Amino acid sequence: MEYMSQEGYDKLVAELHQLESVELPQVREAIAEARDKGDLSENFEYHAAKREQGRLLGRIRFKQRVLANARVIDMSRLNSDSVQLLSRVEMTNLNNQSRMTYTIASPHEANLREGKISIKSPIAQALLHKKVGDIVEVRVPAGMLKLRIENIQL
Repeated sequence: MEYMSQEGYDKLVAELHQLESVELPQVREAIAEARDKGDLSENFEYHAAKREQGRLLGRIRFKQRVLANARVIDMSRLNSDSVQLLSRVEMTNLNNQSRMTYTIASPHEANLREGKISIKSPIAQALLHKKVGDIVEVRVPAGMLKLRIENIQL
């Protein structure tokens, strides 16, 4: 079971719809056009379109499985006493006094550009169930991070 926000669920549904209703018909059309050109054994366009179709079908099946196992979290039932999924955590890196803010998200919603880190990442795992003022040490590829939780929001 995968827990996620309503926003993440809606985004996955939209991506799946795009794949099924726009991209897959385009690939099927490309296969039909390439097939009309004759000998399939030496037809590069046909083989490329078939590979693309296989890739697309794999992505569609993956997204269908994720959605089948997805559970949307009711935000009204969450509290901001401790860090949990969908918490927005403001913290200070005690090694260099820099401040950072991340939202703990499901692996399918994680996007560092948007400030969303996966709940399965080392930093999120170390932050889970901690409270404001707690100091957390995390081993990351760059070494040890020492973080102090400044604020938790939903």
